Amino acid sequence: MSAESGDLSEDEERALELVREQGSIYQSEFWKELDVSSRKGSRIAKKLADKGLVEREDAVHEGNTTYLIKPIIKEEDLDFSLLMAGDMLSPFVGEEEVDARSDAFSQWIMNLVYEDPVVGEDAPEE
Repeated sequence: MSAESGDLSEDEERALELVREQGSIYQSEFWKELDVSSRKGSRIAKKLADKGLVEREDAVHEGNTTYLIKPIIKEEDLDFSLLMAGDMLSPFVGEEEVDARSDAFSQWIMNLVYEDPVVGEDAPEE
């Protein structure tokens, strides 16, 4: 979790994790998923919004007025390293069809292979 979430209660941490996993969730479902009262769920969602971790927008779900809760993703929280091999971006980013036999994919894999290896516990020290 990000640094600003260090001062969250256990319930708030679970709630933030739920919102991030779901991508968005209606507040009317949010408190049920957390197994808390609707009042407590509303307070948790408001606290997360006040801390800038989620946004709440007015919504109608199953005929009832509620909020749609969405995570706020900050650029500094994103990690694209798993998409990279050296300075080469994965050839599958943004592609709907994946061809694992393509030259671009082979080159990307070779870049991964030739990157500095992760030193394991059993590796001899120099």
